[in-house]
Amino acid sequence: PIEHFSDLISLPISNLSQESKLAASFEEIEMAAVAAKLQVLVACALLLLAVGCQASPFWPLEIGYYHDKCPQAEAVVKSVMEKAISQNPGNGAAMIRMLFHDCFVEGCDASVLLDPTPFSPTPEKLSPPNDPTLRGFELIDAIKDALEAACPGVVSCADIVAFAARDASCILSRGKVNFQMPSGRRDGTFSNASEPLKFLVPPTSNLSDLVASFVIKGLNAEDLVVLSGAHTIGRSHCSSFVSDRLNTPSDINGGLAAFLRGQCPADATPGGNDPTVMQDVVTPNKLDRQYYKNVLSHTVLFTSDAALMTSAETARMVVENAKIPGWWEGRFEKAMVKMAGIEVKTGYQGQIRKNCRAINYY
Repeated sequence: PIEHFSDLISLPISNLSQESKLAASFEEIEMAAVAAKLQVLVACALLLLAVGCQASPFWPLEIGYYHDKCPQAEAVVKSVMEKAISQNPGNGAAMIRMLFHDCFVEGCDASVLLDPTPFSPTPEKLSPPNDPTLRGFELIDAIKDALEAACPGVVSCADIVAFAARDASCILSRGKVNFQMPSGRRDGTFSNASEPLKFLVPPTSNLSDLVASFVIKGLNAEDLVVLSGAHTIGRSHCSSFVSDRLNTPSDINGGLAAFLRGQCPADATPGGNDPTVMQDVVTPNKLDRQYYKNVLSHTVLFTSDAALMTSAETARMVVENAKIPGWWEGRFEKAMVKMAGIEVKTGYQGQIRKNCRAINYY
């Protein structure tokens, strides 16, 4: 006889009533069904999360993005850049400037590389801030050709510009500026000459306008001061500074002004009689902190350079960069990565152009 409830529990299932057997079976079936549904729901959620992340405009750039897709990608870019800079150091300066002009307009999406077409007759490269002074398009073509031969349809033109600017910084600084560049950008499909006029302020700008142009892109006053240090390399057209630095009273050093008047016509105009001069006559082909020493000695070309001394905050940064070895180089590395992340297109946005001068299917 069953005297305790525990005796009932210990009985084999064969001793239970038929009803108890059926109830137990239904309970097991129901629990199995619930478990199966949960597995399906979890799998669906993970799939949606993966797809959503890949398509998200905020999908982050990655260091080593091409490690599996095209392992030699960054080495290919560096090889072409080394050869180009050995032939003409100005090629390196052109790549650093191109990254700035690309990223500040439509984000870092290689929109500045697009040529005119019947559907888009006036792209960014024909805008006054870019035409005729922005150069290096043929160098980007050479890098793209080399990458297409190695890994067809894999590396974006936007990443090529970013890698080229990074490598130019390293080569021209003799390795003192050396950093990893995150990648995974995709190429834009829109380019219009009106856009650079909105976001690329001219070299005649005052400090307030300069800072405002950086803030709107998520950068700050320190980024402005640090990235301005790239003016230690490359050349400038006379028309960029003659009217406001030589033809009118300014703080430019008298000796430099006399030298520049001997190089530049007083009526220098873009596209006309418009020679070029070195931006830094002390170390013209080296990316270093000499620029800040030039700012302090009033031997810089642009009003925008001299403007860095018009506030206590930015003037202090200029002094620190000029006086402390290694101080500017580390900040320049971080600022370059920060700038190269402006409004990037990732995931399913944009495309990977086959030809950097034209969107696919043109």
